Amino acid sequence: MKRPRTLSIIIPCFNERTLLPRCLKKVERAPSLGLRKEIILVDDRSTDGTREWLRALARRGKHKVYFHPKNRGKGAAVKTGFARATGDILLIQDADLEYEPRDYPALLKPFFSGAKVVYGSRQLGPNRHTHSSFTFWLSGIVVTLTTSILFWQWITDEPTCYKVFSRDVIGSMHIDGERFEWEPEVTAKVLRRGIRIREVPIHYYPRSVAQGKKIGWKDGIQALWTLVKYRFVSVAPPHAARHAPRGARR
Repeated sequence: MKRPRTLSIIIPCFNERTLLPRCLKKVERAPSLGLRKEIILVDDRSTDGTREWLRALARRGKHKVYFHPKNRGKGAAVKTGFARATGDILLIQDADLEYEPRDYPALLKPFFSGAKVVYGSRQLGPNRHTHSSFTFWLSGIVVTLTTSILFWQWITDEPTCYKVFSRDVIGSMHIDGERFEWEPEVTAKVLRRGIRIREVPIHYYPRSVAQGKKIGWKDGIQALWTLVKYRFVSVAPPHAARHAPRGARR
């Protein structure tokens, strides 16, 4: 088994000017079990100053920064990051600081013993009883339970942001979703391949819609439909994330 050497951290950004600088500092300082970190930031046509801040960051040349010419959704931003990533392990980090980069060692350790996919579970962590709202909590439970029933693998937190993949899994997978539905889609395709998702406890500090949370109840409905769709339709042949989505530029 080849030992991983590099970690690509993909940060999709949309209107997070207030929190993004703090998030980036935490990501830069986060321990990574000796893996060399590559940080990729993708702006999904922000309008609150995030884009301008990222342009200044790009001029410094320290990290990879890409810009969508129009707003396309989190999934599109993640796919742009996947297409530009060179790491052996690919990790998604939201810019809103609901998730804590100090959890990286727990997320990365299973890859040193053969894991292909690791999810950080809020339901296993110390903040398991903290939620944005009852609606968000219930939606997450329903989506997770539906995933476990449809694919015959018990997991505790499907909608988690902390989804971490080996390069070979993502490099051979075509992802259709452009918005939040990319998450249940990739989960469904991983499980349909018979790949075990390992879960580890993580910290979670939720924010409300008033504070800028973007996912809504309609995304929960879309997630359920996406799970059913990819459970009962054939999965497209591999090719994908390594090909750059259109519309992204440096």
